[in-house]
Amino acid sequence: METILALKAEIPAPARDLALNLTAVLEPGTLSPAQRWGVALACAITTGSAPLKDAVRAAASAEVGPEVLEDAQAAAALMAMNNVFYRFRHFVGKPGYSQRPARLRMNRLVRPAGSKADFELICLAVSTINGCEVCVRSHEEAVLAAALTEDHVLDAVRIAATMRGVAVALDAR
Repeated sequence: METILALKAEIPAPARDLALNLTAVLEPGTLSPAQRWGVALACAITTGSAPLKDAVRAAASAEVGPEVLEDAQAAAALMAMNNVFYRFRHFVGKPGYSQRPARLRMNRLVRPAGSKADFELICLAVSTINGCEVCVRSHEEAVLAAALTEDHVLDAVRIAATMRGVAVALDAR
């Protein structure tokens, strides 16, 4: 957590709420360590903020195994691709596009290194940042079907929202 605390000190005063939220959303609670750190790392990667990604990766590495870090990286990359594709289909809204197969490889979705439910939760959080309604709905449904709760979903989305906000605050310095 030292890297998170050091990063927290770099958040500008006008964004002080984000500094407080950063440590609050990473505290133990509803989410398991694998869920919390997998979501945090995937979302930090998704924001494109190198300082945030590096701080979260260092903190996560001390808390979870390499399979969680790998799944976070895989989810961020896969959702970067899928969110663009499925958002396009949703925006255009033509049946001809949505009736055709995506023809994009997504094997990691079926066989993550860690828990399938956790991977779906990570994908949900990243898809929320990327603004893909179709993917958010699909992953939220999968998460709930895997016996996670709405509290899990909200905690993951809180982490996503905070990571995005922190990235913006750091970039505005």
